[in-house]
Order: sequence, then C-alpha cells, then structure tokens
Amino acid sequence: LVNFVREKYRKYGYQEVITPQVFDTEIFHTSGHYEHYKENMYFTEIEKRECACKPMNCPSHCILYSHDHHSYRDLPLRIADFGRLHRYEKSGVLHGLTRVRSFSQDDGHIFCTEDQIQDEIKNFMQLLGEIYKTLGMNDYLVKFSTRPESRMGTDEFWDKAEGALETALKSLDLKYVLNPGDGAFYGPKLDITFFDALKRPWQLGTLQMDMQMPQKFKLKYVGADNTDHMPVMLHRAILGSLERFIGVYIEHCAGHFPLWLAPVQLKIVNVTEKHAAYSEKLLQQFRDANIRAELDSRNEKLGFKIREAQVAKIPYMAVIGDKEMETNTVSIRYRTGENFNNLSVDSLIDGLSQEIKTRSLESYLKSK
Repeated sequence: LVNFVREKYRKYGYQEVITPQVFDTEIFHTSGHYEHYKENMYFTEIEKRECACKPMNCPSHCILYSHDHHSYRDLPLRIADFGRLHRYEKSGVLHGLTRVRSFSQDDGHIFCTEDQIQDEIKNFMQLLGEIYKTLGMNDYLVKFSTRPESRMGTDEFWDKAEGALETALKSLDLKYVLNPGDGAFYGPKLDITFFDALKRPWQLGTLQMDMQMPQKFKLKYVGADNTDHMPVMLHRAILGSLERFIGVYIEHCAGHFPLWLAPVQLKIVNVTEKHAAYSEKLLQQFRDANIRAELDSRNEKLGFKIREAQVAKIPYMAVIGDKEMETNTVSIRYRTGENFNNLSVDSLIDGLSQEIKTRSLESYLKSK
C-alpha cells in the first residue's frame, strides 16, 4: 500500500520526509495541540524538559517549511510523511486494527497560496479517486465538516475557509452532505466516508483547511508584489491510518485481496515427495520474478493442503504432480475453485507479473 501511494506521490509532485517521534512540548503549545488535544497525547521528561510523542505530523512539517525561504514560485509545496504517530485512546474504545494507539498514516500537508486552493482541492480529489478506483472502492461520500464549538481563530477566518471548501465542492460537482460542528479545531474539513461491501460507513480520507497553524508558526512566502504573505496549509490523507484502512479493507473484500496486495500470491502444493525437487525449482523461479510464493511440501494429502490454502484466501495454487513434472508445466487452481491445467511456467509468470503490475482486480486467467 505504501509503495502504491508513493508512486502516486511522485506523479502528483509530493516529496516524502521523515520527522522525529518525540518533541519538546513547546512545539505543541505553538500548534495548539497541547491546549486542545493533550488528553490524547503521551508525555515524558527528557533532561528536565517536558516532551511528547507526536500525535500528528503537521507541527513538524511547519518547522520544516520554516527552515527555508519561499517564494510564490515555490508553491504549492506538497510534503508527505508515513511517520508513526501515538495517540492515547482509552482502553474501552480500542478495537482490533480499526482503533489503535500507535499507527501510521498516508499523511501529507500542502502549503499553497489562496489562489491555489481550488486547484489543490481538485488535485487531491483526483488523486483520491485514482487510488480508491484501483482498490475497487467506488462507493464513497464527502462530508463537509464545519466549525466546532472549541476552535481557534475568528469567525471571519472560518467564514473564509468554509466558503473556499464549499466553492470547491460545487465546482467539482461532488456529492456531499453537511456535517455541522465536526471540523478540526484549526479549520473546516472534507471527510471521505467509504461504504464497504455491507454498506457500513467508514471515515478514511480527509482534507482540512488551516490558516491558524501557519500563523502560529509565522510561516511566510514572498509574493509577486515582493512582500511577505502567509501560506494556506492543507492537511490531507487518503487511506488515513494504514492500520485502520487494512482492517476496513479486510472486511470489505472478506480477505480476498487483489493479487498485488495479497501477502502470499501463490502457493505451490506438491502431490507427493517425488515432486518436491521440481516444486523447489518452481518456487525459486516465481521468487526471482518478484512473485510472493510459498511451497507447502508437508507430507499431507493434496486435498488438505488445497483447502488450507483456500481458507487462507491465497489467490493462486500451483498443483504439481507427475504430468506437470514430466511436461515442465504447472496446473493452477484459482481461489474461486476454477482449474487451469498444464500452463507453461513462463506464460504463468508473465501473466501473474502483468496482473500485479497493472494492479488488476480480476485474474488474468479469466481473460484467456
């Protein structure tokens, strides 16, 4: 998943960074997290200084931005970060992978001018659409979350920020619903709610507009008029917490991952011990082709090994017996129970490699 998102980042002009896990709490006082979020943070003391594990990446990205001089020609600046975050969640709300205390996000922040906001929202929604379509996640809704009771900034700021998001939603003709009072303390946001195969809603992606943090960290750029201006900061994620996303996606596809995402892509099962050497040779060929293959060479009945692989939801099983060994071929059993016999090893590797490369949701064998 991370490699997939990284490919998209290169296409959409993001640069990836790594920021520290632990900061002096001064940074969180500046950002406002200490006052608005401290009950969800982990604290420690280092050399008589109060420090905290970062619950978000945004303060550190503001620090990174401030270390350089920026012109309007440098913007937008798009920063991505898969760093690990820590948030104290009460034990009663922890729930499998979907609510944890330590996690990673496909996190990103965009620093841009006010004139660039509409284009950046459009690019974000286009990027999100590409990723969701590849994953087979076509049923989602945008929620427009507005100012909460506990917030930073003036009503004038909130009017301006909410107006910009609403303009973008209308110009993109996006289906959305209003979600009053559920914005972040620093700005309004668009929350992406995905509906899984059972029509259960899950909030995954988000785009949040922020003019507060750039002000708090005194961020600036030199405009075309040769004077200093404050950038707008867009907080954004598409999958959200990777742990949570994986939990949701397992539920959505009932563990039947597309081939490119499957932890084990192909399981080789030999009928008897005399087929072991040929099976070992095949295993190496698949691995050399960067196919995640495993060999089940246990002295068990063939039906037992096939059932175990099916229960594990492994996409492909290569069944190796006398005929396959004699003809230097493989017979494939797809996870749906369909059989494809006596395939050449090279054509199978080429087909699987193409299915993985294109991140197809369908088996290449079904198109043959």
